[in-house]
Amino acid sequence: MKEVSTTKAPAAIGPYVQGMIVNNMFYSSGQIPLTAEGVMVEGDIVAQTQQVFENLKAVLAEAGTSLDRVVKTTVFMADMNDFAEMNVIYANYFGEHKPARSAVEVARLPKDARIEIEVIALV
Repeated sequence: MKEVSTTKAPAAIGPYVQGMIVNNMFYSSGQIPLTAEGVMVEGDIVAQTQQVFENLKAVLAEAGTSLDRVVKTTVFMADMNDFAEMNVIYANYFGEHKPARSAVEVARLPKDARIEIEVIALV
């Protein structure tokens, strides 16, 4: 196992790492809309989803992979009414690549974020 950590994404806010590589697979921790400096991106689901994807791109790059190698995502949302707007941003980041996905509404996310996304990718 190899830990993945980059200063280009927010540091873990608990006893975990940004991601792990195991047997040529990268498993990310969930990314919320914090900047690399740890500041929460305020605003609508669009702004928060964009920040989450920038964080995911940074940890994927540190792991030696990218969004086009993601095989599975899990999207956690505070309000499923935001799904359509989130989905537009999600589709823009993945383009023609369409990984498997689960999307669920949850009661609350860390730091009251509106969205959190985790990924599994080939390395």
